[in-house]
Amino acid sequence: MTPRDREAKQQEKAAQQAGDEAAQAIKDETAIGDKPPSDPQQLREEIEETREELGDTVEALAQKADAKAQVQEKVDERKAQVEEKVAEGKQQLHEAQQQVKAKVEETAQRQVPLGAAVAAFVGALLLLWLLRRR
Repeated sequence: MTPRDREAKQQEKAAQQAGDEAAQAIKDETAIGDKPPSDPQQLREEIEETREELGDTVEALAQKADAKAQVQEKVDERKAQVEEKVAEGKQQLHEAQQQVKAKVEETAQRQVPLGAAVAAFVGALLLLWLLRRR
């Protein structure tokens, strides 16, 4: 056997070993290639579990493919956001109305004593004018 033949044989052996390791890794990850259980009840349970997983997967794919439902979901989200903003705006408007009302009442309360003082002053002037005329 020539050195070249030996090297080819080693490479072939290394490739075979790498292939076996990769196959084992896939087998470990997917459980494909395992010996099926001999117990019929266990086999039924595994089949039922696989059906459930497949059903979940199909349902998830159907939801992703349902564009109408996705659009409706986005519309509902935006609608909720708008309703929230409207409620905030109403609350702010109500608070502003209360502040304006309080300011108007405060101003009115200040004007009543001022008006009374002006009326008293005018009355006093009128009384003095009448007393001087006599």
